[in-house]
Amino acid sequence: MSQTDVQDRAAGAIMGAFVGDALGVGPHWYYSLRELRRDYGDWIDGYTDPKPGRYHAGLKAGQLSQAGYILRLTLRSLVERGGYDEADFCRRMDEELFPQLDGTPMNGPGGYTSQSMREAWHRRVRQGLPWGQTGGNADNTEAIERTLAIAVRYARQPSLLASTVGSNTVLTQTDDLVVSLTVAYGAVLGMLVRGFTLDRNLSAKLMQQVHTGELPFHAITSGNLQPPQPGDPGPPPVGRFSSPDALLSPSYMVLAAADPDIRIEPAWKVSLVYGMPCAVYHQLPAAYYLAARFRDDFESAVLHAINGGGQNMARAMLAGALVGAQTGLAGIPERFLAGLEDAEELLGLARSLGAQAQGQAQAQA
Repeated sequence: MSQTDVQDRAAGAIMGAFVGDALGVGPHWYYSLRELRRDYGDWIDGYTDPKPGRYHAGLKAGQLSQAGYILRLTLRSLVERGGYDEADFCRRMDEELFPQLDGTPMNGPGGYTSQSMREAWHRRVRQGLPWGQTGGNADNTEAIERTLAIAVRYARQPSLLASTVGSNTVLTQTDDLVVSLTVAYGAVLGMLVRGFTLDRNLSAKLMQQVHTGELPFHAITSGNLQPPQPGDPGPPPVGRFSSPDALLSPSYMVLAAADPDIRIEPAWKVSLVYGMPCAVYHQLPAAYYLAARFRDDFESAVLHAINGGGQNMARAMLAGALVGAQTGLAGIPERFLAGLEDAEELLGLARSLGAQAQGQAQAQA
């Protein structure tokens, strides 16, 4: 794989996430598919305005939600600092985001503020706690939606990817399961940016990184999930996370997408199979499934994510990053890029981060 591929895949992952976020601004959080179809028709195929009284009312088609705003904030920090600088990230949150919030759901840039961000704001602003004591127990995908940029930056450094994604996650979400799943998603995305395929073997490759100590997950079984044998050297040291199962899930989703006896038709019904709500354990299986089924078809992946209703913005954002990393920036239809507000700035940031990832690849070549 050429270094140009690394840069293109990295930029594709970032822009894929922005596209997924903006696609969700209009039809976000319809838990009644009948109401979703009533307001947006049988098939949503692009950016839409939110209806009055909905979560992002007042925004226009092609604009970003607050999740996209925070991803852009994270991206700017990474690009301008040349990597993850936690003090700089926290300063930007203090100066750029938190002054626009008031602790209520329907306020701030992008219209809606997530539970985990409201809790962090409350601890940081109202209680005056230092960063590091600001995280809460919300089980949504909020941290994944910003740390995916960190994962892209450190795609070729699995250990640093895990530590920086984990460190950033606990600023707003401290539940061990959520942190584990967030780091695992970042590890998967990093592998795709490097050029590995989202296939049945990807989890085994991630488990190799567990056994070499690069990924901080505890493991008991040996290679290919076989039981330990007498005389084996034993598992690696106990990791940060009690189980490697978050790394095993993606390949099971691949198997489901590839098995001719398992059909989710149309694919947007993945939301009904894995669940429409916000929690990571609903969102990640659906995102992995769509990214495996449509690994070469960015448009189908994000549109099926959106048309499934529920927390479709996160589903499209996470699937968009995974598929964008597989197709590269060139695989994202031009109409999605052209329709984004501030597209040139976002593309510039995505390409700059891609250049950083490429530079890291060159340094390790």
